[in-house]
Amino acid sequence: MKDFIFNVTTKILFGKDQMKNLAAEIKNYGSRVLLSYGGGSIKRSGLYDEIIKIFEENNIFYKELSGIEPNPRVDSAREGVKIVRENDLDFILAVGGGSVIDLSKLVAGAVYLDCDPWDIVIKKAKIERALPIGTILTLSATGSEMDRGGVITNLKTNQKLGFGSEYTLPKFSILNPELTYTVNAKHTAAGIADIMSHTMENYFTLNDGAYMQNRLAEGILKTCIHYGPIAMDEPENYDARSNIMWASSWAINGLLSTGKATGWSVHAMEHELSAYYDITHGIGLAILTPRFLNHILNDDTVDMIRDFGINVFGIKASDDKFNDAKKAIARLHIFFEDDMNIPMTLGEVGIDDEKLEVMAEAAARHAGGSIKGVVELKKEDILEIYKASL
Repeated sequence: MKDFIFNVTTKILFGKDQMKNLAAEIKNYGSRVLLSYGGGSIKRSGLYDEIIKIFEENNIFYKELSGIEPNPRVDSAREGVKIVRENDLDFILAVGGGSVIDLSKLVAGAVYLDCDPWDIVIKKAKIERALPIGTILTLSATGSEMDRGGVITNLKTNQKLGFGSEYTLPKFSILNPELTYTVNAKHTAAGIADIMSHTMENYFTLNDGAYMQNRLAEGILKTCIHYGPIAMDEPENYDARSNIMWASSWAINGLLSTGKATGWSVHAMEHELSAYYDITHGIGLAILTPRFLNHILNDDTVDMIRDFGINVFGIKASDDKFNDAKKAIARLHIFFEDDMNIPMTLGEVGIDDEKLEVMAEAAARHAGGSIKGVVELKKEDILEIYKASL
């Protein structure tokens, strides 16, 4: 296992009755708030009115950045920076899922830099300080409520890229599973796939000696496999929603990757699908992951994939390791398709073979020439995985 420093300082306020702490938590850092959110769901649910009432009762000044998109756009970050500067705001409260939180992180860091926010994403500028951020989570998926990274889309350049900074780790996050009751079946399933993909990106590594991290990863995967279908059938099942929400936070906050070299191969490939076709991120990950595993199955990886099948899906070990590994991949595909009702081909989400080569080249280029994960993927490998996913 490699040396590591694990330091996640986000304060988690978990449960049904945590909004009573919102004003006090904000006032630890400021009193002039940018309230960022996406569509109208927080207004339909009554959450927006609850937040505004808390602001008014506690003399908290606020301005709004609304309409933040799934696969959040850099244009929204530019607008957020403008609002913060014009109103001398000192705190950001991000209310929503990962898209809202990711976008808010970029705004928080860009406020203090004399550059376009996109320069941060393409590594032309570096965040040196940031406005403090708090979150109220309404969708379990990305884990952005307890990590320092984000992913931003630039439609003009067909790029979807990640960024991160120690300064953009949320100061606190309110996690009330009841706020996810109204998440529809499609986005519940996509969220489960996202959580599982984050976990698997950290899990599928070779010869790193990280036994404990891998067993924790298997526990998170088994949690998703157990509670995902329950949440689909019973949207207001508190145990299902709470376990999924907590799994989301721990899949990507750094614990599972400690002591490991993780390549995040599937995310690198999926970002191109979202950049060019604006599909739901978790669905793209679900489509690609079984094809990725099939592509990398060889003498070096067979034990890793086989162990996944045995320890996560309960496959009975046989003398044929490769057959066991193939069963593991098949079980993952079946879980996504049958239990979570996720479309499992690119064609079903409107992607044909027209841009596959362009996307494969872009995925390799954005990774520095090739994706250097558990197995190195060159442009030709990425293209083969895309074609297998049609």
